[in-house]
Amino acid sequence: MLILLTNDDGIHSGGIDSLQEHLSGEHDVCVVAPERERTCVAHAITLHKPLRMREVSRGAFATSGTPADCVYLGVNVVLDRKPDLVISGINKGPNMGQDVNYSGTVAAAKEGAFLGIPSLAVSLCAREGFLFDDAAKVICSIIKTLRDKPFPENTFLNVNIPNVPRGQLKGFSVTSLGKRIYTDIVHERTDPRGVKYYWIGGNGESYEHIRGTDFYAVEKGFVSVTPLGLDITNTGSKRIFQKYLRRVL
Repeated sequence: MLILLTNDDGIHSGGIDSLQEHLSGEHDVCVVAPERERTCVAHAITLHKPLRMREVSRGAFATSGTPADCVYLGVNVVLDRKPDLVISGINKGPNMGQDVNYSGTVAAAKEGAFLGIPSLAVSLCAREGFLFDDAAKVICSIIKTLRDKPFPENTFLNVNIPNVPRGQLKGFSVTSLGKRIYTDIVHERTDPRGVKYYWIGGNGESYEHIRGTDFYAVEKGFVSVTPLGLDITNTGSKRIFQKYLRRVL
């Protein structure tokens, strides 16, 4: 297989290095990743300034762009044919629940799906002590399992892996997005000149404990695999708004 790797942690992240190392034995691997960390840039693409790209090692390119830019450049500039698979990760930290809307990791996989390529977003659920090699082996197992299986149209996978040795994982769980509980979102501070400034952050580690969700699966020691779609229409609400907007202009 020809696999395009990217991430939002940057070209020198241990997560993408580990994936490249584990996949290169069986597959042709090309890396196109941001030259610096681009966490939480979502699906931004660069339209109003030029993109720079340089080869940092054989088959690995760093760009000035976003994760979505990286996939677009990889498919349309670097590679001479469409890759069989796009993998974004391994991300430092989880991407579950509403966080997928902010995530550059998830957006890169979504860009791959936009281009008609089977795509995975991969995240390791930890803040330190990352077991990237164990997580990479999990991804190799997923690839082996899905290699001859067609992806449903307009679908990509969001994979979240507990940060434990591979032998301690309980298996795979196909999940829905859960709901994170955000608190203390904005911190107001004052600089030495007396001018206020703000940090967006706070404690976002709490979540609703609902069986069948990504959060629940990871808590129980399962690898969470959430199929995500490109069509974000809320079909359940269409009839409601059709009633509201029945009048013809």
